[in-house]
Amino acid sequence: MTDSTGNYVTHLECSMTGEQYAAGEVHGLSGAGYPLLVRYDLAAVSRILEPSTLATRTGGFWRYHELLPVSREDCRLRLGEVVTPLVRTAEPGSPELWVKDEGRLPTGSFKARGLGVAVSMAKELGLEHLAMPTNGNAGAALAAYCRRGGLRATVFCPSDTPEVNVREIALQGADVYRVDGLINDCGRIVGEGKARIGWFDLSTLKEPYRIEGKKTMGYELAEQFGWTLPDAIFYPTGGCTGLIGMWKAFDEMEAMGWIGPQRPKMFAVQAEGCAPIVRAFERGEEHAPVWENAHTVAAGIRVPVAIGDFLILRAVRASGGSALAVSDAAIMEEQQQFAARHGLLLCPEGAATAAAWRLAVADGLIAADARSLLFNCATGLKYEMPAATRHFDPADENAWQQLA
Repeated sequence: MTDSTGNYVTHLECSMTGEQYAAGEVHGLSGAGYPLLVRYDLAAVSRILEPSTLATRTGGFWRYHELLPVSREDCRLRLGEVVTPLVRTAEPGSPELWVKDEGRLPTGSFKARGLGVAVSMAKELGLEHLAMPTNGNAGAALAAYCRRGGLRATVFCPSDTPEVNVREIALQGADVYRVDGLINDCGRIVGEGKARIGWFDLSTLKEPYRIEGKKTMGYELAEQFGWTLPDAIFYPTGGCTGLIGMWKAFDEMEAMGWIGPQRPKMFAVQAEGCAPIVRAFERGEEHAPVWENAHTVAAGIRVPVAIGDFLILRAVRASGGSALAVSDAAIMEEQQQFAARHGLLLCPEGAATAAAWRLAVADGLIAADARSLLFNCATGLKYEMPAATRHFDPADENAWQQLA
């Protein structure tokens, strides 16, 4: 069904119990304490929207507005969103290794998708003050879209969050605070503040709409591959809204007849110093207990516990994929080598997916020539790079000879 604004949302649904909730109202977690999923009248959408229509549209992820929850055009906050490119690499022996470079989005990361939609929906629902924990990039996206929409944003981040991220959040108008601890410690503060301060908790998967923004990655890559899907997707896994969202998008596209039943092998990629999903996958468990003493150079995937753990693990297992952990040394080496070989400046989390792809090929989990997609979730320009120290003196003849 649809209303006068063209919204096709039918209801929200608990991801664990299936209990239904009314659309158009403020929701956090379900009554059972699990993430809510937005459901649509996909039969109605398929009657008025065809894949060929999308080719005529611009506007990045808002191109899929019939499949997003924001009804009012004036609440769809825009910061110049684009369709992020698929970049084919020239990896020897692997002609079908691709990178989806999400660093081209506003605020330089894929967090713009989830937060763009979530903040827009918050504005439509009349919320005024949003708060969340962040390892960096999500806070920047929240700050930017809240500023765009006239909402107040409060952000808490671990004290060792990269300085550029903290300054970016502050410069874009959010109240940002450092916390001694990890992102789950920051999350506890946000949760406590719901009653004490009255803000709305926009933490990962604790509201329904970030998934909807992130799922547009699935729509985009299917469209870019001619309405087919790759053989494998390697995704940096912290809270992992994106992997969950893409899996949801694949089901929606199949229901509308846009793609068939084939699915990519989904690889959840974590760091060895913080790998709760990998541990749960290897043990055959559905939930992933908190990872103690979490540490990694890839701050974006330093998430000791994920509320959507069971959704991540279900998607990975249903796809025939795997959960892989890579070392910090492999991440740093891949970051440098990928830039030198392919001209792509990966963020540490993106480099982790490259290291995991190499591990999967070596272990026979995926063929080297299979069509594999790596997610570079943010621009590498936000992260510290190796020093470049060489100096040239034009008066030194030996210096000239070294250039030959």
